[in-house]
Amino acid sequence: MAEQTNPANPDEAKLQGEAGEKQPAPKETAPKAEAAPKRPTAKKTAKPKKEQAGSAAGAPESLSLSTEEVDKPKIVKAKGSKNVHSGVAHVLATFNNTIVTITDIKGNVIGWSSAGKVGFKGSRKSTAYAAQMVAQDASRQAMGHGLKEVEVLVKGPGAGRESAVRALQAIGLDLTVIRDVTPVPHNGCRPPKQRRV
Repeated sequence: MAEQTNPANPDEAKLQGEAGEKQPAPKETAPKAEAAPKRPTAKKTAKPKKEQAGSAAGAPESLSLSTEEVDKPKIVKAKGSKNVHSGVAHVLATFNNTIVTITDIKGNVIGWSSAGKVGFKGSRKSTAYAAQMVAQDASRQAMGHGLKEVEVLVKGPGAGRESAVRALQAIGLDLTVIRDVTPVPHNGCRPPKQRRV
């Protein structure tokens, strides 16, 4: 039997000589299998580092800071600030979205925001809360240019009309005038047909 294994071994030796690393390849897979558990342990040690980095960043703390900023807005001077003290806030509240654009008296845009820009999608864009966040975002941009008092022009039938105006007032802007400039047709275009729900 030893003789049979010996001829098999020379054949294997020939295969090793021809192929080079055929036999050592299975031997290497065995250490790789041993090394494989070591690699996940290295990954496990890396995961707590990521968690520590996440805890250092303080996601809950950043959320609490954002709510504090709503109460007392940080006015940061924007690059190339225009030093505009009074302007006009255009609030467009449609059934699907709310857009707030703040301009100077001449009509040059100082800051703008919309529900999609703030991060709302789909039917959430048409909510009053989305309109509040939009107004806060646009007013922060404008206050960075030195804006202090605004004239508010509200257009459209959407749900965000009143909440956007309240948000502009709550963030610290002085509202001089609130005007409704919704266009009313004198029997112009035919309206969309009534929905059957």
